[in-house]
Amino acid sequence: MATTTIKSTYSLDVESVRALETLAARWNVSKSEVLRRAIRAAWREQAMSADGPMEALTQLQKDVQAAGVDLDQWVREARAERRAWTTAGDAPDSHHE
Repeated sequence: MATTTIKSTYSLDVESVRALETLAARWNVSKSEVLRRAIRAAWREQAMSADGPMEALTQLQKDVQAAGVDLDQWVREARAERRAWTTAGDAPDSHHE
């Protein structure tokens, strides 16, 4: 199957051209192929990290709200549980061997 290509002209600084030529020689591919690979790698990285943690937090907050969880009550219970552990002397040791 033929791949559609579009010829384009870009201006690169000397360092970028040298890096492009070095990678093309090292990978034994054309300079165009090096650019395609670099663009795809940058695209994948951006797509994976663009909204990652913040999107996950937003979704978690929506899910908790939709489930009807009373976060204020949860905080009170968590604090009470921590106090109970501390006063009972059963708190997990913060120093690991």
